[in-house]
Amino acid sequence: MKLAQSLYLTQEQRQVLQKHLETNLRREFRRRIHIMLLADMGESQANICKQLDCSQEAARYWIFMVKTGKFYKWNDSPIGRPKVVNEEYLQRLKELVTNSPREYGYAFERWTAQWLNKHLAKELGISFSNYHITRLLKSMGLSTRSKKKSEVSSKGGVT
Repeated sequence: MKLAQSLYLTQEQRQVLQKHLETNLRREFRRRIHIMLLADMGESQANICKQLDCSQEAARYWIFMVKTGKFYKWNDSPIGRPKVVNEEYLQRLKELVTNSPREYGYAFERWTAQWLNKHLAKELGISFSNYHITRLLKSMGLSTRSKKKSEVSSKGGVT
């Protein structure tokens, strides 16, 4: 059986994608792989949309990904509702922000939302936007910002 000429993928890359199709994947992930494989065989965007019953935007995006060599990102983009913040996450966030990052092996003195997010993603496997981290801190009455000198001196500190 002769395979069609591959436009963007090596034979090994095609085989990797085809192997993923043999596993139990979500329908959306299967569609992404099919789009890239069809584009690699030279199918037009219109034909791909018709064959797979997908939107032009989805086809365009995954055709672009295979053309630019980013075929391996087929499972990077999350599908569905975002992860929900649980009590363990909130407690750990509070614990981290009330302690110095140096206690956890970092060289900097003050947490940022970005570093809190990175640390918690590594530790708990849940990642949110930096903006959402800031919102969570604010809802708990916490912040990554250091207290202003005027606030410290008004609370009995030396002026």
